Amino acid sequence: MAKARTQAQVKTPPKIKTLSKAPTGIAGLDELTRGGLPRGRPTLVSGRAGCGKSVLGLEFLVRGAAQFGEPGVIVSFEETVEELATNVASFGFDLDDLVAQGKLVLEFVSVERHEIEETGEYNLDGLFVRLAHAIESVGAKRVLLDTIESLFAGLTNLAILRAELRRLFRWLKSKGLTVIITGEQGEGTLTRQGLEEYVSDCVIALNVQLNHHVATRMMRVVKYRGSGHGSDEYPFIITEKGILVMPITSLGLAHAASTERISSGNPALDEMLGGEGYFRGSSVLVSGTSGTGKTSIAVYLVDAACRRGERCMYFAFEESPAQLLRNMRSIGLDLEPYVKKGLLRIEATRPSLFGLEMHLASSFRAIEEFDPAVVVVDPITDFVALGSSYEVRSMMTRLVDHLKSRGITALMTSLSAGRSVHSDDDVGISSLIDTWVLVQLIEVAGERNRGVSVLKSRGMAHSNQIREFTLGPDGMKVIAAYRGPQGFLSGSARQAQQDADEVAGAKRGAR
Repeated sequence: MAKARTQAQVKTPPKIKTLSKAPTGIAGLDELTRGGLPRGRPTLVSGRAGCGKSVLGLEFLVRGAAQFGEPGVIVSFEETVEELATNVASFGFDLDDLVAQGKLVLEFVSVERHEIEETGEYNLDGLFVRLAHAIESVGAKRVLLDTIESLFAGLTNLAILRAELRRLFRWLKSKGLTVIITGEQGEGTLTRQGLEEYVSDCVIALNVQLNHHVATRMMRVVKYRGSGHGSDEYPFIITEKGILVMPITSLGLAHAASTERISSGNPALDEMLGGEGYFRGSSVLVSGTSGTGKTSIAVYLVDAACRRGERCMYFAFEESPAQLLRNMRSIGLDLEPYVKKGLLRIEATRPSLFGLEMHLASSFRAIEEFDPAVVVVDPITDFVALGSSYEVRSMMTRLVDHLKSRGITALMTSLSAGRSVHSDDDVGISSLIDTWVLVQLIEVAGERNRGVSVLKSRGMAHSNQIREFTLGPDGMKVIAAYRGPQGFLSGSARQAQQDADEVAGAKRGAR
């Protein structure tokens, strides 16, 4: 009995109610907001002209109607219905089709001062009636008001208008509608007319930063009542498919770690890497000064992967595809058949063509489409001119995390300045890298010869030697380390010492 009473007295802890969220369907934004915008509540999106406020609001409405079964009402105070449909068509959004399916309603509300005659106390009853009818006609769950601040330009009695806006927002909230309101940023304020005073549940601020003559759009969730969220500024871009937000914390360190090994393409280099090559899905950095053979080592990995029938993506920032193919033939590697078979895809652009975020987004999109097993970025140091060291590191961190999350083996080349082999020119990503291969020019007896060594390789035994290697019509040859009285020898000095040692050995044998 006592036991039964004890069990009966045990109370189940109450379930914690979490805030219901409406997914945006916008890449990266749902991660940033941990699920989407607050369902049944208003969200303010503020920013200056050209930041992407309207695009964000429209995409939220369109994706809600097309992907999540939530019809919507779009009310524009600046663009006509025809202008809206034309403008968003470039993002692949067919507003006319969604309207025909009864999933969207488009309303254009013209607010011109000369068209409005205020008599007595002005109110927004006309807007209420139009909204109510539009919402009921499709059973709307989402509403966009873009840009509602236009009302302030057309109406003179601001006190009454502010009171009416408060009533409008309370009315929308009482109906359980998820609303986006866009507003123009003021001087030192989120909006020119203080709309943030009325919309206190969620506020998203957009901005455009100009760095090295390249514009970068930035997003920050200023507040999100009842929910955690990313609070930093995050870069985003507007592509032909809509908005893409790329928070640096979106992937983290949850990727798997494969134990499979893949060849570097050169048996002697494999031997230096514990005898089996790189781990599949790992990140590899090949750094060195100009002319040391970084690209050649990268292409050896590509050649080995293509021989196994695996797809490879090569991002080239210094050579055209034709030039890369021609140059690799000089060391006995013919990549053209792999290109024709669809195993190798070479994406060649100048870094200065886009900003960092556009390069990252383009890389993500190309990787998503091609689904490669191996990705080469040659070289990463060309991005240094496009932003600060923090911004470049942030970009490379996201790229490395993205590739690891997909199990893709990544090899990146880095150009070191001058003769330094341990400089900051690897853009600070060496700590993110699993295997770091260093190539360098070694001056001995008036000659410059190439040397290769493995600075680190996580999870595997690896050589601590510097070995000479050569590049020629017969390919890449890594020569066993040879030391003389003066230490490491290469080139003709090595050959001379070898000859001398052989003669000395022969003399000792003759005795």
